[in-house]
This record gives sequence, C-alpha cells and structure tokens, in this order.
Amino acid sequence: MKALITGASSGIGRDMARELAKRGCDLILVARRTDRLEEIKNEITGVSVEIIKCDVSTEENCAELYNSVKDKGVDMLVNNAGFGLAGEFLSTDLNRELNMIKTNVVAVHMLTKLFLKDFAEKDRGIILNVASSAAYMAGPYLSTYYATKNYVRRLTEAVYQELKEKNSNVSVSVLRPGPVNTEFNDVADVKFALKGLSSEYVARYA
Repeated sequence: MKALITGASSGIGRDMARELAKRGCDLILVARRTDRLEEIKNEITGVSVEIIKCDVSTEENCAELYNSVKDKGVDMLVNNAGFGLAGEFLSTDLNRELNMIKTNVVAVHMLTKLFLKDFAEKDRGIILNVASSAAYMAGPYLSTYYATKNYVRRLTEAVYQELKEKNSNVSVSVLRPGPVNTEFNDVADVKFALKGLSSEYVARYA
C-alpha cells in the first residue's frame, strides 16, 4: 500500500507517516518545509519514502501535486494540511483567513475529488480527511477555522453516504479529534488552550 499525506512535516501528519511506515506502507510526504520532510524520510526505514515540497493553498499547486503522483499507485490519501487563526473576526487578517480557507477547504475538496475519481474507478482506496471536534460547533475567536472544519466534516460525511449507496469499496472517513499538542496554537496565536492529546496517540487511533 502507498499513502500520500499532506501536512506531513509535523504534528499529526508526521506521526501518521511513522505509524503507517510501521504497518509497511510506502509513503509520499507532502509539505512546505523540505528540511522537516528530509528529517522524517531519514528517520523512517523499511519502506519507500518520497517527499514533495508543495504549498496546497493554491488550486494550481493541488492540481500539479495530483498530476505528479496519479500514476504512482497511491492507495491512500490523508488530507491533513491545515492551520488556524485566533482573534475577533472584526480584527483578524483577511488575507490570512483566505489562505486558511484555501488550505483547509479548497485543497481538501480538490484532492478528495481528484483521488476519489481514481479510487472509484478501481473500486478500492482510502481517503482520510482530518477535521476537528471544532466541526460540531461555531467557534467565536476562531470563527474561520471552525467554519473550515465544519466544511470538511460535512463534505466527507456526504461523500461517504453517496459511496455507501453505491456499495463502493472505497473508504472515505473524517478524523475529528479534540485539542492535540502540535504547532497549531503557536501558528494560530492561541493565548489559552485546553490540555491536548498527543499527536502520536491521535495518529495511532486514526
């Protein structure tokens, strides 16, 4: 089996790579930070590991990523790339919010659709979209982030139902953990947070 993981340079994505490697899964690891990807590649043994530097916040990059791997026998897609932004909606930076929507929503939508078409044709494959418990509620002071995760949850659930009605053998699911100890709070500029789960535990569970 071969898995492609976005946002694989840290946190849940990094630890999913480790867990899948333990299970004998070849990997294509995608992220913006090549140095972090190189570290993970050098750490993992026993399976094939390819790294791809890619910022999935643009439609062009998502299409280019898909086209570069579509003939490499990908069996599993893990849409993990994403980030948050804390603050009052009136004062948060619009450009950063739009970048978040492109990363958390548009990239997930595009890659799910592109890979799903291939998986459906073969009648096999796995797609795991990483959302959050934030997907169940509105999130004052993290409003755009919560909204993006609501989108990921509802899209995935809808696609799951469509495939179920077709008796498809393709697996589509969504991971919705609570707070996880990753770089999320630093990137999002969160000043207060609940105690989180370890990313290693969440990756094993997933």
